[in-house]
Amino acid sequence: MKQLIEGEDYYMLPDGRLVFSAKYHLDRGYCCGKGCLNCPFEYVNVDDEIRRSRLLDKRKQNGEADR
Repeated sequence: MKQLIEGEDYYMLPDGRLVFSAKYHLDRGYCCGKGCLNCPFEYVNVDDEIRRSRLLDKRKQNGEADR
């Protein structure tokens, strides 16, 4: 298993949560369906269509449409 590198594969939020980077997701190669903050796969495996739409809308509002 590959050793993860902070700042490249993930970063920490001030509240202590770990967030995987888009690079990590691209290296993994698929959407896990959990609605990850940096998902570069347009949330294709998020089962709930309403939740998927909200995640995509939030990304667009934040100016992150071009991942």
